Amino acid sequence: MRTIVVGAGPAGVRAVEQLVTAGLRPVWIDEAPDGGGRIYQRPPLGLTRDHRQLYGMEAGRARAVHDTLDALKSRTDWRPNTLVWHIDPHNRTLETLCAGQQATLTYDNAILCTGAMDRVIPLPGWTRPGVTTLGGAQIALKAQGCAIGQHVALVGTGPLLWLLAYQYLKNGARPVAVIDTTSFAHKARHAAALLPGGTVFWKGLWYMAAVRAAGTPVFEGARPVAITGSGDEVKAITFKTASGATRQITCDAVALGWGLKPEAQLADLAGVPFHFDEPQHNWVPEKDATGRTKVPAIYLAGDGAGIAGADAAEMAGARAALALLEDAGRTVPGPLTATLDGALARLSGFRATLERAFPFPADLARAMPDDTLVCRCEAISAGDLRAVGGRPATGAAPELNRAKAFTRLGMGRCQGRVCGPAGAEILATALGRDVAAIGRLRGQPPVKPVPLASATVQEAAE
Repeated sequence: MRTIVVGAGPAGVRAVEQLVTAGLRPVWIDEAPDGGGRIYQRPPLGLTRDHRQLYGMEAGRARAVHDTLDALKSRTDWRPNTLVWHIDPHNRTLETLCAGQQATLTYDNAILCTGAMDRVIPLPGWTRPGVTTLGGAQIALKAQGCAIGQHVALVGTGPLLWLLAYQYLKNGARPVAVIDTTSFAHKARHAAALLPGGTVFWKGLWYMAAVRAAGTPVFEGARPVAITGSGDEVKAITFKTASGATRQITCDAVALGWGLKPEAQLADLAGVPFHFDEPQHNWVPEKDATGRTKVPAIYLAGDGAGIAGADAAEMAGARAALALLEDAGRTVPGPLTATLDGALARLSGFRATLERAFPFPADLARAMPDDTLVCRCEAISAGDLRAVGGRPATGAAPELNRAKAFTRLGMGRCQGRVCGPAGAEILATALGRDVAAIGRLRGQPPVKPVPLASATVQEAAE
């Protein structure tokens, strides 16, 4: 039985751990050189920074994931630095690229642990050099041990905003401002409901308290207006405070992010159905509580199957592997599956409450100025999308993929992973429809840029 696990973050590590324990030698693929996922990304060799500095209160979990990963490599067909750019569920094949070399891998079963990425709301000036996502700023810190600027403003909402602010402080780089679009009062109203989150909840409170105690200027319930500068430099960010006053803070770099969205393109290509998750305000692939999907031999785990956090990802990875083993006729430990099922159910409820405590500000995306670039790859503005949505009924774009055909939204290097959510909000407003009715940009191979010289790529495109 040839089993492939895509991803070596928390979910992938725990999935492989269960498979190896059961006597399998899975093929294990990851884009990064040394695994760990985005949350526990490892620094390159030679960068000797303390785990506590890099991962804060998650240092213990990060080390545990890293140690397990290292112990498992020799017991798997380990393939780092490898991109999976297509999956064919009918022939049960994966197309991969490593060091310029194409390879087609067959599988009997596959567990997709593809993780998540930042969800972005474009602002005027967001395409300037010096502007990145919160996740990008975090990767720079972990992978290179550096901040993205000398005077960094952090903008958005959600746990990652506050975690990154805390990590910057721990590394001696206090942000010039934390601009949270969720008000303090709104978060406070959900505090009691978040108590079942246990240590996750208390860590979040600690991050917020530490950021404030360090004297970092914090603005909650704010609305970013624009990132300004001259030439290729960021000079300031302008925003409105909760009271409606306009403020401008000098900075030389900005990190943006409004929660996370699943990296679910491979699940899409595999034929897994999707649904719009209201609390997450995201399209997520459908799976059951064990990680099984409606597509034979395809299992999902981690944030690529719906945002739940690193702790839940570890459990979900283990549970998906156990489900695969059960389906293959193997005996699995009943107490372990019961423990995982109970813990995942509790974390699922906690996550839904967390999403309500840090809501995606759809109104901010919908009110985007017409001249703001939404799709930076193809230079498509908010006004371009509104014009498509406002055409006469016979020519209007009633859903996002038709708008893509009219405007080229999402046809660039990111394949709509960055611009898709904001584009959907703008189109929904122009059409007077709910964003769930606008649909989502469908996954297309290759899911990420690959050399066109490959005959395999050309065949898949046809």
